[in-house]
Amino acid sequence: MSLADAVSALPPRTPILGLDLGTKTIGIAISDLTRQIASPLETIARRKFSEDAKRLLELAAQEKAGLIVLGLPLNMDGSEGPRAQSTRAFARNLARLSEIRVEFWDERLSTAAVERMLIEADSSRARRAAVIDKLAATYILQSALDSLNPRP
Repeated sequence: MSLADAVSALPPRTPILGLDLGTKTIGIAISDLTRQIASPLETIARRKFSEDAKRLLELAAQEKAGLIVLGLPLNMDGSEGPRAQSTRAFARNLARLSEIRVEFWDERLSTAAVERMLIEADSSRARRAAVIDKLAATYILQSALDSLNPRP
């Protein structure tokens, strides 16, 4: 199923979660009810899968999210390496715990783009570290939303 198909199957005014899955943290973003704008929500420090999944699913329930867009870290040539395989495994394991559909979105250069933006905004290194993951999730989700809602 494509992202567009997954979104069209959602009830109206159902938000979407965006995830940037890192090795140490998971950045989380949420769309507005019209699925036009992504906003940063939270960063989870990764522990065990069961704990991470529990928090993600709590957030999804709290926000009434109907879909998860998970950034897929492809190599620059479009191939999948170990990080992409790990991300797919995370999605498979999450699917066993929830009915919420997970769709993948190419996240190449998302963290680099967000870091560049934060440097240009003169954010300190500590500030960048504190917000980069949830902003990368926001970037990923906004990119996915923009693909669904092309601007003239």
